[in-house]
Amino acid sequence: MQTPLLLFAEDTPLATRVILVRHGQSSYNQQQRIQGRLDASILTDAGRATALLVAKALSGITFNAAYSSPLQRAKETALTILSSLESSNVPSLQVADNLLEIDLPLWEGLYKQEVKDNFPEEYRCWQERPHELQMQVSTPEGTKAYFPVLALCEQAKQFWTEVLSRHQGQTILVVAHNGINRALLSTAIGIPPARYHSIQQSNCGINVLNFAGGLGDTVQLESMNQTAHLGDILPKPRPSHKGPRLLLVRHGETEWNRQKKFQGQIDVPLNDNGREQSSRAAEFLKDIPIDFAITSPMLRPKETAEIILQYHPDVELQLQPELKEISHGLWEGKLEAEIEQEYPGLLKDWQVAPETVQMPEGENLQQVWSRAIASWNAIVTEFSQQPKTGIVVAHDAINKAILCHIFGLEPKHFWNFKQGNGSVTVIDYPKGVEGYPVLQAMNITIHLSGSILDKTAAGAL
Repeated sequence: MQTPLLLFAEDTPLATRVILVRHGQSSYNQQQRIQGRLDASILTDAGRATALLVAKALSGITFNAAYSSPLQRAKETALTILSSLESSNVPSLQVADNLLEIDLPLWEGLYKQEVKDNFPEEYRCWQERPHELQMQVSTPEGTKAYFPVLALCEQAKQFWTEVLSRHQGQTILVVAHNGINRALLSTAIGIPPARYHSIQQSNCGINVLNFAGGLGDTVQLESMNQTAHLGDILPKPRPSHKGPRLLLVRHGETEWNRQKKFQGQIDVPLNDNGREQSSRAAEFLKDIPIDFAITSPMLRPKETAEIILQYHPDVELQLQPELKEISHGLWEGKLEAEIEQEYPGLLKDWQVAPETVQMPEGENLQQVWSRAIASWNAIVTEFSQQPKTGIVVAHDAINKAILCHIFGLEPKHFWNFKQGNGSVTVIDYPKGVEGYPVLQAMNITIHLSGSILDKTAAGAL
């Protein structure tokens, strides 16, 4: 599998990096009350402590600008982070109204149970069809219907439009709230508002996005909702969780990954670094109860899975042929320069519009989609009524297809998600196969380098 040239090598000068953080625990979080745009909620001692841990995790990153919501729980989190960064050049904090939390005026200040009891139909709509939730608001012209989630997405688009144009090629810190962070991620990647609850944002969780230009240009979600810096190896499942948790792992590095050579379905084994990455993933997950394990039968994911399972000797590894990597056909075993020479322009098409490309004597993305998603759905169905945890070890293209699938995205969004060698992604099915999945965390690689940034081989296949 090959990453487009512009997505996003460490030395790419035009990529704008955004580190997006949710505020620390607030008094209303602790009390299980709806906050919205109320500014009565303040950081708890735990919230301040985790903000310091964020600063430690961001050590070594130079920021050109920093933005926060004007609400005090976000603003204090941002100021705590900035004042604790180990840098001689820390930017001043800029407050942006477009980072305000979702506006839920009828619910703000109420305990969650009060909302459930007093607004049962509206709360059910909020949980099942958040984009359809309406509230009545008073305006100078009278009362009108208001759609909080849809309005929040428009607000997020405005923030991206304004801020990205100011900071091309720079690194910026953004500290805001659960709801607006979901909207920022959704509007950047193209996730529909109906999947609002499919994105998890933990207090002081860290997200990393890379923008090639402005909103609507190429964007990559490098990682989402990292919490290991807080002492939480993986985000906790939601209290009502009753379905499976799937840990989606990409295999460790191979020599062809390092050389940026297309491997596809050629059975290239792990190299020494790939085995080390797999060992670190095993150590990272050793205290996580694992109930089942499934892998592509190819050498590189199978060995990765076997190394991880050394701490879980009672778990039988199942082989799933439908999880094999995309067949690159006649591209396999070749470098980019060789492909460009033999198939002029087709590599560029693959990088810009991958859904349009038929690999010479290989597969297209729709074929990969069909087999990968059928396999994934079969796994979810098998364990749909069990709160068990399993690992699924596969490949870059397969993992990207699964990530697009859980958000209802088409193959044209293929490049929006990063999957580093040895990375861990956490996907929950809190309501079993019948409900939408929740992406709890994506592309965790901190166990490989100690950094919240993905340091795995750029352009790895």
